[in-house]
Amino acid sequence: MSGQGAPPAGAAVQRGYRRRIALFLASTVLVLAALGAVAWTVTALEQVSAVEAERDAWQRPKDVLLALELRKGAVVADIGSGVGYFALKLAERVGPSGRVLAVDVRRFPLAFLRLRARLRGLRNLEAVHGAPDDPHLPAGGVDAVLIANTFHELEDQERILGRARDALRPAGRLVVVDPAPSVAVEAPGAGHEHHHDSPDSAEARLRQSGFEIVSRDDAFLTAPRHGRWWLIVARRP
Repeated sequence: MSGQGAPPAGAAVQRGYRRRIALFLASTVLVLAALGAVAWTVTALEQVSAVEAERDAWQRPKDVLLALELRKGAVVADIGSGVGYFALKLAERVGPSGRVLAVDVRRFPLAFLRLRARLRGLRNLEAVHGAPDDPHLPAGGVDAVLIANTFHELEDQERILGRARDALRPAGRLVVVDPAPSVAVEAPGAGHEHHHDSPDSAEARLRQSGFEIVSRDDAFLTAPRHGRWWLIVARRP
């Protein structure tokens, strides 16, 4: 016989049952969310791979990497890495003893890049969250810097180039490859149009930032739908 004031046994059973149902539903929601996230990630990886395969056909990535003159074990920075088109290639080029600093001001592309690097077993790639005026690179600790399809997006070119110069070891290389002004387009959803630099203005800015110009190709590539791109190789004296 239950004590005075004690709840009926059936009520306790019902509460336990409701708790189990709630836990089951919560677990189901979490599982479905996890499955949805996995499905989205797989789809995103496939789409990025398809886009990059198409980009390989016109971007001349091998020639861009050759311009950096990288050796095994080198430390290289990719400023404006995005989801890692060049960063992943750089990680393979410098090998396990090397190091790639993939810099971007956006956190989501860096998180996606970390996942891609893990899936490829690349442990020599570090995602760095940079600031609009500072890529957060170690002073004098970098052998080469790449700025690909990002020069025109830099909010403070002078400070970024100054930081890149300070990060480079003596004679370290900086390679800049960017669309020519003729292919300047407004980015979807952007509040302003990016200003695309001519090779002349880019070279002048590099010299002002203390770099020596090694070579310059005003027509590095011309591709349908992607227009004309220039490439400048500079170095820290």
